[in-house]
Amino acid sequence: MHKNSAHRASVLQHVSQNVRQLRAAASLSQAALAERSGVSRRMLVAIEAGEKNVSLTTLDLIAEALGVAFSTLIQAPDKRDPSRIDELAWAGERAGSKAVLLGTSPARREVELWEWTLAPGECYVSEADAQGWSEQIYVAEGRLTLIIEGQVHVLGAGDFHVFPSDCTYAYRNEGDVPVRFVRNVVI
Repeated sequence: MHKNSAHRASVLQHVSQNVRQLRAAASLSQAALAERSGVSRRMLVAIEAGEKNVSLTTLDLIAEALGVAFSTLIQAPDKRDPSRIDELAWAGERAGSKAVLLGTSPARREVELWEWTLAPGECYVSEADAQGWSEQIYVAEGRLTLIIEGQVHVLGAGDFHVFPSDCTYAYRNEGDVPVRFVRNVVI
């Protein structure tokens, strides 16, 4: 989730409101959702209060436990077109590094379309996704270093890579200019 802007507050409010409403609709207490998701009750209390900057992995765990898509948690509750999300979901330590969830479309469960920008020197490290998930990466500008289970793949503008994401992986910009890429997450 984004760290330093007014947009961060709106996304945190969306997450807060959506988690609270979905948990109530499922007739789950915070303790029951914590047990089902593996996320601590303390973290859930902070998320529902809109006070906690939460990782993408934590949101995935909560979404899975609630039986909804990740995008359902971060989109504005009053969105008219649920396939168009356009919400900032991650920002790095370096200015200009960000991940915007642009939209989703149905798949087995869903496909997420992301636009990423990594500033020079930025790195995003991910834990393994759920079994059966995969990613499709397309580099629009710059050079992306993609590390999958320790194996390095360097992708330039116009290159793409598809991989099962039920393993550890990372995106890194080792260049001197920002790298922009599109990421599809197939769930």
